[in-house]
Amino acid sequence: MLPASLLAVLFVLFGVVVAAADLYKALELSKHATEQDIRKAYKRLSRKYHPDKNKDPGAEDKFVEIAHAYEVLSDETKRRVYDQYGEEGLRAHEGGQQHYANPFDMFSSFFGGGSATQQTRRGPNSVFDVEVSLVDMYTGATIDFTMKKNILCDHCRGSGAASDHDIHTCRGCGGSGVKVSKQQIFPGMFAQTQTTCNECGGRGTVISKNCPHCTGKKVIEYMQPFALEIQPGMPEGHEIVLEGEGDESPDWEAGDIIMRVRSKKEQGSWRRKETSLYWRETIGVDEALLGFRRNLTHLDGHIVDLHRKGVTQPGYVQVIEGEGMPVFEQSNRGNLYIEYNVILPVEFGPATRRKLEDAFYGPPGHRDEL
Repeated sequence: MLPASLLAVLFVLFGVVVAAADLYKALELSKHATEQDIRKAYKRLSRKYHPDKNKDPGAEDKFVEIAHAYEVLSDETKRRVYDQYGEEGLRAHEGGQQHYANPFDMFSSFFGGGSATQQTRRGPNSVFDVEVSLVDMYTGATIDFTMKKNILCDHCRGSGAASDHDIHTCRGCGGSGVKVSKQQIFPGMFAQTQTTCNECGGRGTVISKNCPHCTGKKVIEYMQPFALEIQPGMPEGHEIVLEGEGDESPDWEAGDIIMRVRSKKEQGSWRRKETSLYWRETIGVDEALLGFRRNLTHLDGHIVDLHRKGVTQPGYVQVIEGEGMPVFEQSNRGNLYIEYNVILPVEFGPATRRKLEDAFYGPPGHRDEL
């Protein structure tokens, strides 16, 4: 058995490891997450659990937890202390009383609240049409795919320079990004004009050595994996918004990717119109006259009993309630409409013809003259 002192040390270390995992868990991240991953996670989750948008019980507590996790993990020093010593280490680092920022102020600041000068310019949205099978629209599915997009260079973090030492204040404008010139109109009166600095392009800084990874472009191409969640009964043309997943740039906050979901035009008899499903069933003339019982395999594999007694006219439509498409975000379903197509034989022999004549017109001696 281990000595009591060693057990105590292991217990403390275990507590530190668990504590160190909690804030990452709040943001649904691993300990290897980058600064960019942390920022994206906060952006997505803080919107999801903001009390103004999410009225579920516990949403506000989750919102506060997410804000605290972001406050710690987005600060390089706090994150390093937290990773090594956990929450207790943070309290000790901050003099025994750990500071919690106002989560609503943090949210407002992050998304550009306050004065117009604090707001970040937003990048363009990207809109794509996505075709999925009608089966996926009926049952729901998760579709994994990848998409090419621009992300900030992970070497220079979007500066475009090989290092911080290669970024210098522009001498042409003194770092202001603009040049001011005076022109005399007539003696004693001057006109002052202001133009964007042509040496730095208005940035106020110049780069002496470009980043070798992105060659100074500040962004690189990346194949981003995504998971598209298709909900049962999702309407045709429904838009799924992947917030903040557009092209990145140091000059703007990434826009959204908008996916418009539609069902594929597939071969077969299944058709959809809103919450209704349509199926065309082909039967023989004997079944049309005498009735029948058949099994129809539905989109999700369950069996629908098709049962008809007596005569079924060509083009007759049978309505089966509750077997249509699921109603989006509800528990009920639409109706299934079965249209019957009757196939007549191309030809039949003399014996079959006599039997049909006897059935329709009676025996030869009892037939009515036409």
